Amino acid sequence: MSVIFLQEGAQFAYQYLLNNIWVIFSALLIFLMTIAVGFLEVGEIGLGFSRSLMKTLSITAVSLVVMAFFGFNIAFAPTISGVIGDPFYMPGLFLGGFSSSAAGLLTGQWWSMSASYSGTGLMTGSYFLFEAASAAVTFALVSVIFLNKVKFSVQVAFSVVYFLFIWTIPASWIWNPTGWLYTLGMRDFAGGIVVHGAAGIAGLAIVLQIWREERSSGQKSSTQVPFNVNETWLTLAILLLWIGWFGFNAGSVFAFNSDALVVVLTTFLSGSMSFVSMMVVAYLYTHEMPGLMDGVNGVLMGLIVITPLAGFVSPESAIILGLVAASIYFFVSNRLSKSRWFSDPIGLFPGHLVGGIFSITMIGFFTESSFAAASGNPGLPNGLFFGRGLSALRQLGIEELGVISVAAFVFVVSLITMMAISKLMGGILEESEKVPGITKDTTRKHATSGGR
Repeated sequence: MSVIFLQEGAQFAYQYLLNNIWVIFSALLIFLMTIAVGFLEVGEIGLGFSRSLMKTLSITAVSLVVMAFFGFNIAFAPTISGVIGDPFYMPGLFLGGFSSSAAGLLTGQWWSMSASYSGTGLMTGSYFLFEAASAAVTFALVSVIFLNKVKFSVQVAFSVVYFLFIWTIPASWIWNPTGWLYTLGMRDFAGGIVVHGAAGIAGLAIVLQIWREERSSGQKSSTQVPFNVNETWLTLAILLLWIGWFGFNAGSVFAFNSDALVVVLTTFLSGSMSFVSMMVVAYLYTHEMPGLMDGVNGVLMGLIVITPLAGFVSPESAIILGLVAASIYFFVSNRLSKSRWFSDPIGLFPGHLVGGIFSITMIGFFTESSFAAASGNPGLPNGLFFGRGLSALRQLGIEELGVISVAAFVFVVSLITMMAISKLMGGILEESEKVPGITKDTTRKHATSGGR
């Protein structure tokens, strides 16, 4: 009996090691996505490489520091009345006090890992890296709305508040086992609203402040950031984002097992189907051969839409979601491109805002309880398309309540923050500020080689 026990103990230790390696590797893939968002900016609008790298490096650095001192606890410590994580948990600010002991950081399980993922053996340090990376890439998405318009110093100041409150509090509501939306039953597998939808909503608040300042300076329409496509950088960006998305979605299983493989499959299928669908829709609508930009946007929209559902749906449903996603992006993007009160060259609003909200809604329609249970969400009922009637309607209502609550919080706090920063820094528009690290030689525009 003792020999069997030792063998089983060694097996568990080996699996725990694999789980931690997988989550750390996934976190590194997500950090790579943050840099890839910068490459996307270089590829689509010709933003200087040095400027883009400076921006994404600052996002990564600020996210790690702020999350380590305050943000991680605010998001993932036991909450105060379900609203905000206890900043002084365990005790202390830095990583809940675990940092005072190397053994605690490396071998101690974070409390929610013991409560919700008891079979993974996931350590505090692994979990912290994954969530800090998720916060970083979320702000990288928000930051595309700053392009060629907002001071670098404003971006840095806003990012501190973002990682301290704007990202962490919705995360504490939805991803924390004691959060009020989580206890109601809301689920968001990898960030349909916590990441994508919230990024788009924060972007709305930012463009509102940009437009207020542009209008006060006498402009009748917002300055439009033009496309200046470089196919090499654009191709590199989409490859890195697609690869990174596997860490983003499959890493959210918090274990290296067959369930993670299912999430990889649903992610790949949705992105691929959305690419094919975008090619067809673009050709039927324009009667011209679709370009690289169409393909990139198709893949990205498919990946966005599958994000909150990747662990809840079958591969067949992932294909259907990818099929629908491309059409949504194409027509919403065409509609929004006619607006002159904001500039959104990277597609934050038709992609992340609309795609994030749409995908959260689809949880009430496409979820299959067997897949949800396998990914660590056993209480999630089948969706309306799989016959669960009132249970699915209740789940749909909870998801929409979460969308409305997060949208209201993120928009109000983001707008107040931008207004305060504008007041303190003499405006947010960048005409009066030179971005650090940028020289004349590194800001030359790439030659246009394609686009729409």
